[in-house]
Amino acid sequence: MSDISGASSAAQAPSESSALVTRSGLLLVGLAVLFFSTSPVLVRWAAESLSSYEIAAGRLLLAGLLVLGTAALRGAAWTDLARWPTFAAIGLVAAIHFGAYIGSLSFTTIAHSLALVYTAPIFAALLSWWWLGESLRLRQWLGIVIAVVGVAIMAGFTPNFDRTMLIGDALALVSAVTFAVYSIAGRRQRHRVSLLVYAGAVYLAGGLWLLPAAALNFSAGGYTLPALLSVVALAVIPLGLGHTLYNAALRRMRATSVNLLATQEVTGGVLLGILLLGEIPSSVTVGGIAVTLVGIILVMLETS
Repeated sequence: MSDISGASSAAQAPSESSALVTRSGLLLVGLAVLFFSTSPVLVRWAAESLSSYEIAAGRLLLAGLLVLGTAALRGAAWTDLARWPTFAAIGLVAAIHFGAYIGSLSFTTIAHSLALVYTAPIFAALLSWWWLGESLRLRQWLGIVIAVVGVAIMAGFTPNFDRTMLIGDALALVSAVTFAVYSIAGRRQRHRVSLLVYAGAVYLAGGLWLLPAAALNFSAGGYTLPALLSVVALAVIPLGLGHTLYNAALRRMRATSVNLLATQEVTGGVLLGILLLGEIPSSVTVGGIAVTLVGIILVMLETS
């Protein structure tokens, strides 16, 4: 009898361990979303006197130094830095993602930008189908079509949609594609590099990639106290804390599941935009966002 009980306990242990890992992943991505949601408002405040290149480079460089400093205090294995070519490549992807996202907020609304950035799971599914030969199920194709319809609603029926918003929306789509690549890359590195060294090195590399563009777009007199505080807050809250927790969640759950939960930044970001900036989305935009999120969920439920 004791043998049977022991065997049963041993069989349950992996399941219980897996459940604990999943629960910890859910907690981490939930916290990440809370920190992410502050990003659009902070970007708007910083953009009052700084260019998108300066904001993106500044937040990435500061966050990289902050996270690597934390890694040093925790006695990280610095031999991981030997993988610098990988960090440089992923850092370039991160630089394009953050640069395009911050740039989009100078041309389009918070609601449009966030809704489009979070089409990233669709691009992840399409890239896996194209590059890796992974088949897409009928429900995923349906979800992609629904999400495209949602984007079309936002773009085609938003009352104040114009060429400027089109540029912003295009930048948000670039950010979405690179966010998909960034998420897949983060998931692939989970067993190869310690979390803090990985995150800090990628942020720092991304900031270095953007540094020349920031220098060319230097805003003389733009470094006011509010702008500097906004950039520091961007480095610490949505990036240093938010994205690092996001990367931690990627090590505990599938990238598609983490992406699905992260879409709630759309809700948090839009609400903070309403409360702090008075940026109220139109009913058409809200409808388009809702349709887009339904499509994204259909795509991701098939791959979670």
